[in-house]
Amino acid sequence: MKLEKIITLANREVRLRFAAMERSLRATGCRMPLAVVPYDEQRFELPPNAAWWEMPDVLAWLGAERTHPMMRKYQCLLAANYQFVDSDVIFLCNPEEVLAPHEGFITSCCHWRDPAHTTTKESERVLSARSTTWRKTTFNAGQFACDRALYSFEELKRTAARFAETCLRLPYHDQPGMNLLVHESGAEITNLTLPPNAMESTWAGDYADGYEGFWSDARRKPYLIHWAGTPMDAGRPIDKLFYDYLTASEKAEWDALRQGKKAPGTPLRGVARRVKRALKKLAGR
Repeated sequence: MKLEKIITLANREVRLRFAAMERSLRATGCRMPLAVVPYDEQRFELPPNAAWWEMPDVLAWLGAERTHPMMRKYQCLLAANYQFVDSDVIFLCNPEEVLAPHEGFITSCCHWRDPAHTTTKESERVLSARSTTWRKTTFNAGQFACDRALYSFEELKRTAARFAETCLRLPYHDQPGMNLLVHESGAEITNLTLPPNAMESTWAGDYADGYEGFWSDARRKPYLIHWAGTPMDAGRPIDKLFYDYLTASEKAEWDALRQGKKAPGTPLRGVARRVKRALKKLAGR
């Protein structure tokens, strides 16, 4: 895969997270353009080599359907040669170098062990009808890469409409919809945490007591860390990877927000516990 851009989703509420993510990306030596999908109209000033990225027809369609704002990242399915990350990610290695040997749709999460977060009753019926091992290709919609456009706009609309309950009507977030759309596209899905690559976990929640000991083998070191559904300021050693990319004034702002009980980035971090409960209920578990 030859990357041409890095894509993210952001608004003013996640400005500090975005700043740390962007700085960590540049620290790896990656100079790819950063395309920022607007979560809503709360925009902020972007750093050099970053720009807001909108496909007006796609956003107009999603607006008319009244979808969850996170479904704006469906734009990615019309693009090629990109790495997508949510704003609560820190890069450890240059994604250009890590992804160069791979092709197709690439993820590096551990949702294969927790597929209930990635499906609805509707989409589980579709996926389980195809394979008894369908769980191994489910993925976290907050980090993935792809070397090809999986849909035309018209194809995307038709496919989403076929599975509207999951892809358009789900009120919580985009993860089941993204999973179903990628699987429906027929793309080959590779998860770098599974054999033969066997990369160590990219989820911050798997490193409660430290991380360096797990990364002694450079071949298995994750190239990014994602705080999906877990706080970035829980006091774990790994949280420092995020915190150290903030300036002194940004650290003070983050700390003030935390002490004031207002978590920075609430709209995009979402309501992880409520989403988990709602998805379990939706799936009939």
